[in-house]
Amino acid sequence: MIDKVIPYGRQNITQEDINVVVEALQSDYLTQGPKILEFEKAFAEYVGSTYAVAVSNGTAALHLCALALDVKDGDKVITTPITFAASANCVRYCGGEVVFSDIDPDTYLLDIEKVKALLEASPKGTYKGIIPVDFAGRAVDLEAYRKLADQYGLWIIEDACHAPGGFFADSNAETQNCGNSNFADMAIFSFHPVKHIACGEGGMVTTNNEVLYKKLLALRTHGITKSESDYSNTVDFANGIATESSVYPAWYMEMQTLGFNYRLTDFQAALGTSQLQRADDGLVKRRAIAAIYNEAFRGKSFIQGQSGVVEGHAYHLYVIEVEDRLGLYSYLRENNIFAQIHYIPCHLMPYYKQFGWKEGDMPNAEKYYKNCISLPMYPTLTNDEQEFVINKIEDFYSN
Repeated sequence: MIDKVIPYGRQNITQEDINVVVEALQSDYLTQGPKILEFEKAFAEYVGSTYAVAVSNGTAALHLCALALDVKDGDKVITTPITFAASANCVRYCGGEVVFSDIDPDTYLLDIEKVKALLEASPKGTYKGIIPVDFAGRAVDLEAYRKLADQYGLWIIEDACHAPGGFFADSNAETQNCGNSNFADMAIFSFHPVKHIACGEGGMVTTNNEVLYKKLLALRTHGITKSESDYSNTVDFANGIATESSVYPAWYMEMQTLGFNYRLTDFQAALGTSQLQRADDGLVKRRAIAAIYNEAFRGKSFIQGQSGVVEGHAYHLYVIEVEDRLGLYSYLRENNIFAQIHYIPCHLMPYYKQFGWKEGDMPNAEKYYKNCISLPMYPTLTNDEQEFVINKIEDFYSN
């Protein structure tokens, strides 16, 4: 018997993490200091992108991407209904229209064939972009999406919140890391406590596009730039006096667009950098846990589907599809196993139903939701705890 709660996800904070946070707290900077750039450079190197921009959370990351791509009133953007609402909401923040498209029932990812059918059914120019989600940690084939997007002049934002360290193999059998932005215009990550890298809150945007990178930097800080090469006002105006000097004073800055305060603190960035150093070790453990679940449930009559063992999967979640999902969920909670459901389909949320979405629109997503349950999945999950979870699931169905 396990006498403590086993959640579906849990952060792992080590003494080294605590030490670097304390060091940052005792430094000259709590925010807008050197730890931000340190974290950004380390993260960009980890995923293989040229640029990274640290922000306050994953939702802010999505919002900034939509702003940087100039999403505006009426712009139609395609995304999956099986995701956290923020993947869709970022379009609405800018006045755009969210168009949901169904999932592939085998991968739980946005089905590219259904996206293709949407695009083919409308004149070119109807849609502006696609937001595929690396749901549960399984990497979307972004090479295929890039080819499709290029046919229709679309941008791509990769929601990789579940998938740092995840990857897929491209048509040349080369590894493409989630978030490397080789096929997406930008990618976003979250550093919420249950994610691979925990900062308390926090997010990151990665890109290989310098123009987008500069827009992101300004948008996360009120639309303000301190780069002299970008200034619009004259030097005389900047100085406030008549002068022949060609040097802007050190205090000068310009607000050139309407931005937000979406900055990350230095102590959060320090924690993120420390956590990043253990990211690969965490992936190894997550994949080992997934392999045990997969083998334990292989061929079981009550299993209708499961995440399985997939190359490149980052396993933020391990999902099984079962009969009597509510019964199992309740039974597990009675035994201190706090499994979770990911996700209620976005198109059936009251907010999106007001735009005409209804039950029956996304049959694969809706069938998945009726049966899915996410099992405990985090690097510090012990073998005994995982065995207890498996045994309780088997006990429920055997009785």
